[in-house]
Amino acid sequence: MVTQSGSAEVPSSPVIPADIDVSTPHPARRYDYWLGGSDNFEADRASAETVAEGFPSVQIACLENRAFLRRAVGHLAGVAGIRQFLDLGSGLPTAGNVHEIAQTIAPESHIVYADNDPIVTAHARGLLSRAPAGTVAYIQADVRDPDAILTHPHVLSTLDMSRPVALMLVAVLHFVTDADRPYELVSRLVDALPPGSYLVMSHVTDDHMSEEDRDDIENANERSGIPFRMRSSDEFARFFTGLELIEPGITSIINWPTPSQRAHPRPEAVAVLGAVARKP
Repeated sequence: MVTQSGSAEVPSSPVIPADIDVSTPHPARRYDYWLGGSDNFEADRASAETVAEGFPSVQIACLENRAFLRRAVGHLAGVAGIRQFLDLGSGLPTAGNVHEIAQTIAPESHIVYADNDPIVTAHARGLLSRAPAGTVAYIQADVRDPDAILTHPHVLSTLDMSRPVALMLVAVLHFVTDADRPYELVSRLVDALPPGSYLVMSHVTDDHMSEEDRDDIENANERSGIPFRMRSSDEFARFFTGLELIEPGITSIINWPTPSQRAHPRPEAVAVLGAVARKP
């Protein structure tokens, strides 16, 4: 974790499950590092520090992104009455997981988590052991293969796909490059959900950035070893085609649903867009 003084705290590394390559950085473990966790390795920390060279406020952005997820889940479970959540690219378990927020409001809520990192799978066992039986499931899957997710037995046994589901794609799609057809992936997932379902998304943006800042961040991301694609507000809006945006619509995550009360942020310091939309 990058401290306020600019130095990096190196957490103790977790136990390495068998046959897992920890020499290559992974978004979930890098995110864990920025959130102050200990489930990351040297390659993840080096990648994180490389990104921070081009985007010094990246840790603030991660913390604000997590806060956005909590507010969105709270709104959906409390105001919208959603009782099913499909969280793709969920990352490593940390305080304030989707099921903890949703089940605090509505204990009958059902949640499926999915991530493509095997280390997340190992930690998910502990997560599931503490959740009410039958209400939370985890699958190892990649958002780039939506059909494998939608037909997975754990998804079908945990979620009733005839009833509304909240599809959570929080800080995920900027890791999907244009070559992987991100709009088609999201459309396939949303099309499989019944009317009354919701899409929750956040995404790094280059809105408000100078050309110099944009170049610095893109260069840092390229050096970090993890594919990355910032998108503008217009590009982000395309993911919500055919859906009904919930007020305040597409905005910085620090302004959803109301402006952040924290002292720091400016939208350009966080550089993450967020929105929640309903399928009519």
